[in-house]
Amino acid sequence: MTAAPLRRVAVLVLEGAKPLDVGIPAQVFTTRASMPYEVRVCGAAPGLVTGGDGLSYHVAHGLEALEWAELVFIPGYRHPDREAPPAAVVDALRAAHERGARLAAISTGAFALAATGLLDGRRATTHWHYTRALAARHPRIDVDENVLFVDEGGVLTSAGAASGIDLCLHILRGDLGLAASNHAARRLVAAPYRSGGQAQYVPRSLPEPLGERFAATREWALTQLHEPLTLAALARHAAVSPRTFSRRFVEDTGYTPMEWLLRARVDVARELLEGSQQSVEQIAAGVGLGTAANLRGHFQRILGTTPSQYRRTFASGE
Repeated sequence: MTAAPLRRVAVLVLEGAKPLDVGIPAQVFTTRASMPYEVRVCGAAPGLVTGGDGLSYHVAHGLEALEWAELVFIPGYRHPDREAPPAAVVDALRAAHERGARLAAISTGAFALAATGLLDGRRATTHWHYTRALAARHPRIDVDENVLFVDEGGVLTSAGAASGIDLCLHILRGDLGLAASNHAARRLVAAPYRSGGQAQYVPRSLPEPLGERFAATREWALTQLHEPLTLAALARHAAVSPRTFSRRFVEDTGYTPMEWLLRARVDVARELLEGSQQSVEQIAAGVGLGTAANLRGHFQRILGTTPSQYRRTFASGE
């Protein structure tokens, strides 16, 4: 059998590029058996690109890589609020988008993406230190400073460098399914799932023992998904009041406890659909969603598809 063609990813290195922002997509999407991608690192022209933090990059490709790519990453760079990216870069990004490529900005790469006008009228984010500058320079963008990443379909943005990992894993979940994304997270020694709606940073220190209890409660809940878990039961396990548990849980995860629990159940269902022969009815009962109709409804709301369609797309061996 002929191997499926590799998915094409370009990483666009601009002057002042931040090394971690460049390295994340280049490493996450590097070609291996579990990752059917080919990555080309490029710049405005082939050759040496002066980066930030004392590093420079020698890129083999120029903007022609954007004509080739299906997914283009724009890593963050220093001083994005001082000057616009070169006109040739802006034009190449617009052309790539018009051809159907997805454009994903990490951190201050959002400024280069914003210069194309493709974020106008859309939600977007960037590193918290630059959210006000992005909103001031591009007032037509709905800048959200309190999230890790934003997926607007053909254009995606993320916050500071580490959230670039969250964005890459989010893209992998959509491209290859949950099992592949979790495998990549284990390889990166990263959290397999942080919601895009999670806060970029906690605005005040939380007592460490309470944070540990909440983490333990989440781990416990994942072993009890088949049970009718309630807010009271979760709070009781964490040894705090339901009100305190709810408030701190949102700060910690970006979700209410019940929404987090629902998404955890859907995620386990996704894994079972990918890797088991259980029926939709059996999976729904096993993850605590009761009926196949309930599972289908939540799948449609959260993922925009049905369990059967998801299984056909991501089942092992497909």
